[in-house]
Amino acid sequence: MLRRAARACRGISFLTDGSGRSPAIIVIVEKDDEFLLARNRTFPMPMYSAVAGFVEPGETLEEAVHREVFEEVGVELSEVRYFASQPWPFPHSLMIGFFAKWAGGDIRVDEMEIMDARWYRPDDLPMIPPKMSIARALIDEAVRRRTGAPAPG
Repeated sequence: MLRRAARACRGISFLTDGSGRSPAIIVIVEKDDEFLLARNRTFPMPMYSAVAGFVEPGETLEEAVHREVFEEVGVELSEVRYFASQPWPFPHSLMIGFFAKWAGGDIRVDEMEIMDARWYRPDDLPMIPPKMSIARALIDEAVRRRTGAPAPG
């Protein structure tokens, strides 16, 4: 019932739980021994991170993962798996982290939010977010799965 009501009310900017938090997803897409990182246009420096975005009204978290990744970088996913969550103050959000497997498609950035996206190996990472973020925890886990140790730095 709530899901149908939320879908019918498209005027809402973000779905909230009444606490003022707008849920957002963040995801590392894995492909063999590589994983996808993207550079958002709003990053003040040439930093790459996991793909992220807000959950739309009436959408499940898993649906948001599929939609955001496809809209921002053009690839399709399978096996979306929950990783962790983190309170996020921009703007009063809850960031929910996931891993997903690449299911098909070539990287095609949307150019509105993302300026570049690439597949990276653990031994050839660009500048990545600091350790205090869920983005970094996802990247560290992706590296650890491939090398046994977290990302350097």
